[in-house]
Amino acid sequence: MPADPVPGYWPVFRLVAETVRVTTGIRERLRDPERVRRLAYAAVVLIIAAVVTTVEDGVSVPSGWAWLVLPVGLGATALRPRYRTLVFAVCAGFVAIVSTGESVQLGLAAAGLVFVSVCEDPARHPWLGWVGGLVGAAGALTTALYNGRGLYEQPFFFVTAGYLLAILLRSWSRGHALTRETDDLRGQAAWLEQRTNLARELHDVVGHHVTAMVVQAEAGQLSDDPGAALRAIAGSGRTALSELDTLVVHLRDPDASIAVSAPPRLSDIDELLAQPLRQQGVTVRVQLDPEPGLDEIGVLTAYRIAQEALTNIARHAKATSAWVELVRVGDHVRLRISDDGIGPPRVPTSGSGLLGIGERVSARGGSWELGQRPGGGTVVQVNLPVVNT
Repeated sequence: MPADPVPGYWPVFRLVAETVRVTTGIRERLRDPERVRRLAYAAVVLIIAAVVTTVEDGVSVPSGWAWLVLPVGLGATALRPRYRTLVFAVCAGFVAIVSTGESVQLGLAAAGLVFVSVCEDPARHPWLGWVGGLVGAAGALTTALYNGRGLYEQPFFFVTAGYLLAILLRSWSRGHALTRETDDLRGQAAWLEQRTNLARELHDVVGHHVTAMVVQAEAGQLSDDPGAALRAIAGSGRTALSELDTLVVHLRDPDASIAVSAPPRLSDIDELLAQPLRQQGVTVRVQLDPEPGLDEIGVLTAYRIAQEALTNIARHAKATSAWVELVRVGDHVRLRISDDGIGPPRVPTSGSGLLGIGERVSARGGSWELGQRPGGGTVVQVNLPVVNT
């Protein structure tokens, strides 16, 4: 047994620790709106039962009539919410109207019935319980004045208190539900963003390598050294498989990084991306600003866009020449990829590649356009903001 740090006070420490544990447990339970609602209903039922069964005189009707609200309220629980709300509202009005200054405790029962009626009301703006209680309170006031018993306004305060407590509970429950729904939607949005990023990487990275393999295979058929083409195809295939394996790992573990290769450099556009086109016999000229002002994410964005545009040229353009230009113009970088091929389709399509370009540009707060190159061919122009220094 551990030594008592303060002789004689160990039981006190245990009592305090147990009290804290119980308090924490109660607090956690009270965070659930449905559990709070059930506890509130239980307290209201006990209050109503205690009040109507103990009232003996000072009621405008025989006191036994007040007991009717118990079986009627119990039977109302089997009805649909709308009718249940109406029954509780009528009971609240009945209890309020039969109360007098000598049976002021019946106001507690009226407040409880208004509370339950408003809580059970499926309408967005509940009013039945409120109106039922007010009608009863007005009836009690009228009866008191008619019988010369003086001003009897207490039922109005009880009914108002029951209504306000119900509105507070409804508002808190709705706020809790909205918070939980917001958290769920944020989780779904994050999940969708991960899937979108994964789909974009899959298309840009693996699709590029597969396109390069196709181009190398076609070029190898006309080459004097088909072995070199096969080696190039094997290298592209190994790279594609390695990066595809990384993407599959991310599918199994969404927390894993989806970076499928070392961060690219802008010089890789000329050294890597243009090679499949050159092997296809296309002349590719690359002009890159040495200090464009892009951060690492901006460089990756420019690289992926150039990758997609050059891949499209290799697949569809039937071009003999292509140009890549990346220069800084004021507070933005202009990336232009053009070719002298057959030009853009007359009816533009939103394939995965163009969709990926649009998503990457939007994520960086830039703009882009696809159009006809003067003299024939296609031009893709992208404007990306530079890093503020």
